[in-house]
Amino acid sequence: MKTDELREKYLAFFESKGCVRKPSDVLVPTWDPSVLFTPAGMNQFKDHFLGKVKLDFTRATTCQKCLRTGDIDNVGRTAFHHTFFEMLGNFSFGDYFKEDAIRWAWEFLTDKKWLGIPGERLSVTVYKDDDEAFQFWNEKIGLPTSRIARMEEDENFWPASAPSEGPDGVCGPCSEIYYHLDDGSDVEIWNLVFTQFNRVGDPPDNLKPLPSKNIDTGMGLERTASVLQGVPTNFHIDNLFPIVQAASEVCGVKYEYESDNGRRLRRITDHARACAFAIHENVYPGPKDAKYVVKRLIRRAVLDGYQMDLREPFLYKLVDAVADSAKVPYPELSETTKRVADVIEAEEKAFFGTIDGGMKRIGQLFEQMRDESAVMVPGEEAAELNTTYGVPPELLQTLSAEQNFTFDWAGYRDAMHEHSIKSGAGQKELFQTGPLETLKEALRETPFLGYETTEANATVKGIITGIGGKGDEGQLLSHLDRASDAELRLVLDHSPFYGESGGQVGDVGVIKCEKFEFQVIDTQRHAGLIVHHGKLTRGEIHEGDECVASVDTTQRDALCRAHSATHILHYALHKNVGDHAQQQGSKVEADRLRFDFTNQHAIDDDVLVQIEKDVWTQIDAAQPIDWKTVPLADARTAGAMMLFGEKYPDPVRMVSMGDFSKELCGGTHLTNTKQVQAFELVVEESVSAGTRRIEALTGDRAEAHRVQTRELLEKVAQTLGCQSQHAVAATKQLFAEVRQLKKELSAGKPVEHSETFVVKESESPIDTSDYNSIRSAVRDITRRLNVSTDDVVARLEALLADRSSLAKQLREVTAGGKLSADDLISGAETVGDSMLIVAETPGANPNVMRGWIDQIRKKSEKPTAVLLASVQGDKVLLVGGISRELVDRGVKAGDWVGAAASVVGGGGGGRPDMAQAGGKDPEKLPEALEQAKVTMRKSLS
Repeated sequence: MKTDELREKYLAFFESKGCVRKPSDVLVPTWDPSVLFTPAGMNQFKDHFLGKVKLDFTRATTCQKCLRTGDIDNVGRTAFHHTFFEMLGNFSFGDYFKEDAIRWAWEFLTDKKWLGIPGERLSVTVYKDDDEAFQFWNEKIGLPTSRIARMEEDENFWPASAPSEGPDGVCGPCSEIYYHLDDGSDVEIWNLVFTQFNRVGDPPDNLKPLPSKNIDTGMGLERTASVLQGVPTNFHIDNLFPIVQAASEVCGVKYEYESDNGRRLRRITDHARACAFAIHENVYPGPKDAKYVVKRLIRRAVLDGYQMDLREPFLYKLVDAVADSAKVPYPELSETTKRVADVIEAEEKAFFGTIDGGMKRIGQLFEQMRDESAVMVPGEEAAELNTTYGVPPELLQTLSAEQNFTFDWAGYRDAMHEHSIKSGAGQKELFQTGPLETLKEALRETPFLGYETTEANATVKGIITGIGGKGDEGQLLSHLDRASDAELRLVLDHSPFYGESGGQVGDVGVIKCEKFEFQVIDTQRHAGLIVHHGKLTRGEIHEGDECVASVDTTQRDALCRAHSATHILHYALHKNVGDHAQQQGSKVEADRLRFDFTNQHAIDDDVLVQIEKDVWTQIDAAQPIDWKTVPLADARTAGAMMLFGEKYPDPVRMVSMGDFSKELCGGTHLTNTKQVQAFELVVEESVSAGTRRIEALTGDRAEAHRVQTRELLEKVAQTLGCQSQHAVAATKQLFAEVRQLKKELSAGKPVEHSETFVVKESESPIDTSDYNSIRSAVRDITRRLNVSTDDVVARLEALLADRSSLAKQLREVTAGGKLSADDLISGAETVGDSMLIVAETPGANPNVMRGWIDQIRKKSEKPTAVLLASVQGDKVLLVGGISRELVDRGVKAGDWVGAAASVVGGGGGGRPDMAQAGGKDPEKLPEALEQAKVTMRKSLS
């Protein structure tokens, strides 16, 4: 039976039992802070299990994309472990229970209409105290007691060890079904969880029966397919083995099941699949959370390739094979293969640049261990190699064994656990607790009225102290009797306030009545609840109070302008950059927007200008904006833009702008594009590899920015003493002159310069009548100076000061007789086989003196010692240099210069071949120079 057939049979079977077939949830549920990746089929139904949502159905079945990293070290090494896998599941929310779950599982597995597995191939486990499940398997299904094992709570309870160790909350026993393989071993293929208790406190008697009992089952699609297809590993099933073969071809290595390279190719297959699905959902390699996991998977796979002598990116070449293997259940994967491959290739290139560093560090570690007579690779070192260089522990263990070292696995796991906590990559709690969860259980959701109105009558349903955050801190109150500066959270029965989501920040405003006034400073969402953050500024507030909730319409209008402009910008990006420019994230604030999108390279200025023109075209066209709620399938048919990895309800809200834009969006919008008023693109920059960011302004802020841009160009011109049309050329000229002055000083061949900066008229002046030319000029200047617009003038003033100072130093050196290295050599003294130069060089700065010393050492055919001195104001500068031959004899420039500096009341030092010192007594400089000559004569003779 093919894998696609197995998936369909399972879903069809449970549909025949009254279960509603639901699609797979996304792999990366960004709205769920409790997990990084979807770990199981039940994740999308957490609120169904807890009774926190209205139940439109009480039975469901799914095939869920999952990603777990808990067993990452076993991937490729064992027959059945993966990071990415598919889980078949059937669920009951207070409907059918233990008997039906067991009976249907057995029917699906053994009935010839479905899988037809011989019953004698199957055995089960139950929780040690679950007599009900044991008896049903034995008496109703007919399994002999020899094939029913009673197991402890760490094996057959969910969460594991919950009765004794917690956490408190819903839990229950489970029953696992095993298939007996030809080699005599057993493999678990299905787990039936019977959620029937609420754990409260410590044992005994801490498991209280739930009034509504639930079923949560999970069957491994790949494991069951391998059983049905009679192959020794999941990686040999029909939809995975083609990826293994593709990996073999790409890596140029023959696939052999038992070999080390066979294990590497299986691991590469798994990680390529996991990364392709995650990146498809816009989770790119990065430093934290889900992004860190993707980075780690790519680097583990690359290291496997490195072990097979690959030195160039290869993993990205498997993306097409992954998409082809998943084309039946997940055809959307084929829409993004180029983008996904580009992201993986970029990360591979970056990592190939650091692998040699990791291998070098391993060599240093082994050398250190030999020096210390150590025999075990420390776990902390292994973890450091993993997190810094991406070196998998099994690779380090293999290399260690080759050197007769053992490996501290326990220490490694402890160190990685600590790292996962710090990086945010660790497993999180599946269920949340706290006052908001209590309210959610009672209210289920807060209806949003803000699409139709910005003011509404409402009733206070919850008062919570504290601002919330991790762990949902705070206390649920029935009333609060005095105003204060302390921040509170209010929940109403319904609200016109928009809670922050989809990148749009929350509304502000006021909630009040005769009894109280509550100033709303932010609005957030907690699952289905709208939570108003703010302060009680008047009176006292009680649960049940009737009030009026009023949104600040000035702020709301500014948010609508920025949000509608974001949709127009998205359209313009697709038109000018390409369809691959998919949204990666956004932030919509009052008349300000930030839009992150997929693109490998910076966008040229002329393309940015065209993007902005296209946005303005749609604004000026006064296109109507409207929205309606439609079935998700109808939205797809209409061509609505959907974000990969985003979870959409069904039906869904579709926002349309004229004929040029359709997007699925829950945010607030204008009714006409003309209401955007103005649009100003202010920043295009890199966020991370493969992701760019545009920041733009709308409304009054856009107009104000245009004025500020013109004013900044005028300020630049005034600072540089030129006309505005020559500002860019003058900035380039200033940079060039400062650079040239530094070179001349360093070379010790000064040319006289005026301290005043005189601008040369530009051959390509700016067209100051064209705003785009002005803006491009300002961008050019800020990029060249590498500062924000706020710091441009200060940076230019600093450069002008540098130029004046450098020119002054050059004039002083020139006035001192235009010394050169040849002049100094002509006054040298011969001591033994060496040349000695000790001289005062008036006006010279340290750069000039070091430059002369380097030239003298290059020109001299003898071992050479040079000490130069200069008086600057009330200070003495000393610079000394020794040729390599004298350093090898034990002569040190630092000692020599330091001794001379002590005579002029100072000190200093440096390298054996070059040193610098200072003093504060210029009158004693002749004495210091004479002592320097005497000291070095003794050393040289």
